[in-house]
Amino acid sequence: MRKRADPSFSTPAYDRSDLAEPRKAGHAIGLHEPTKRGASMQISGAWRLTARVFLPFAVGYYLSYLFRTINALIASHLSSDAGVGAADLGLLTSVYFLVFAAAQIPVGILLDRFGPRRVQSVLLLLAAVGAGLFAVSTGFLSLLIARAMIGLGVAAALTAGLKSIIIWFPRERVALLNGYMVMLGSLGAVTATAPVEHLLAWMGWRQLFETLAAATGATAILIYVVVPERVIVPPTPRATLGSVFADRRFWRVAPFSATCIGSAWSLQGLWASPWLTDVEGLDRTSLVRQLFIMSIVLSCGALLFGMTVHYVKRRGFRAETVLATVAVLFVAAQLALILRVPLPSILPWSVVAIAGTATVVSFAVIADYFPPQLAGRANGALNVLHFGWAFLAQYATGLILEQWSANDGHRPLQAYQVAFGLNLALQIAALAWFALPGRRSITPWMSSILVFKPADDSRAVESVGLYEDSIILLPADDDAEW
Repeated sequence: MRKRADPSFSTPAYDRSDLAEPRKAGHAIGLHEPTKRGASMQISGAWRLTARVFLPFAVGYYLSYLFRTINALIASHLSSDAGVGAADLGLLTSVYFLVFAAAQIPVGILLDRFGPRRVQSVLLLLAAVGAGLFAVSTGFLSLLIARAMIGLGVAAALTAGLKSIIIWFPRERVALLNGYMVMLGSLGAVTATAPVEHLLAWMGWRQLFETLAAATGATAILIYVVVPERVIVPPTPRATLGSVFADRRFWRVAPFSATCIGSAWSLQGLWASPWLTDVEGLDRTSLVRQLFIMSIVLSCGALLFGMTVHYVKRRGFRAETVLATVAVLFVAAQLALILRVPLPSILPWSVVAIAGTATVVSFAVIADYFPPQLAGRANGALNVLHFGWAFLAQYATGLILEQWSANDGHRPLQAYQVAFGLNLALQIAALAWFALPGRRSITPWMSSILVFKPADDSRAVESVGLYEDSIILLPADDDAEW
């Protein structure tokens, strides 16, 4: 018989024995009372789970997205206050991605071992310290160190949220909840436009980062205090990081996911602003308005992808198809920008913004490939490529732009065409790799580079038993009922 879950932590449900009790004559209507009561308790439990697990991690991801994109708005302030040039600005902004990428695999292992609650709360405290240092820094080196600390501090923001969704919520809801998570987190990009512009006029960028430091520290404490523990114990020694890198399916999807999503982050996080200023000739007010619209589209795109993946998977289609479609549209949008197709610039830039939320689709694909015991490692491995490419694309774009001298503070169209075009060529190559008919004979060679034995085509990780049987529920200190 199936073991009954610990009533202290399971989502509340009514006792079905009530239905087995004999009913007195005239009380047939009472048969529905336990059902109504059980449904009410389930709804109450779902809302409590959302409030105590989902929302705290969503706040952490919101702050991560805000830190990621805020440099696009304060770039001019950094240039005037600290004398940061285009190449230095690219490095200063992209070091966030570099440190973020380097931390993904260790963070994934820590998430699988210690759970998202403890890992996320500790790292967010480091991000709070980094934001405080950024606020008081006067030189490029100290700004660079502070930005790196922020990147490391929010390195678990998304993967911790995804891990919590996988271990606390039903599997069929994972893609939809991932969409909600990214949508709420991407509101940080919305905040980093018009709202931050108004705050900058009122308090200045240094005071803004002091405020962000306080908010980040408070979020770390909130997660540690409010979120309960629920740890998955790997029941098999095969559930290792090697299982992820040895899976041929991972290497089929990862390159084009990384080049497209990482490039979208690079463009929206920094280079959209100079392009709109130098190429489109927008003034400050128009620039902020367009960045605000892009961030709104970004947020809506996350929800759209979550609902789309949820819909197509329920009908037996694969999430890879959705991801490939997004990649093709993203390539087309960049071509429209580079070739100066006569379209309102907001249209291709909105596609760029939407492509940045395709992580919802990528992580839904990865969730289908690997069991919950490997969720942290698998998501971390993919995020290494996402953020690693974002760093390379963002920094390399700055280096290429530096090869053209600025005329009255503006660089020519050709500089951006070359920088964006080289990046686009690599995305097309990665997309071709995904569609390559002979990829199955090539991917084992890629896996062997990492000194891991190639996995079988059908499944890289064996089934490790029932998901429910591998979960240990640890008591929460503050609420023994839920």
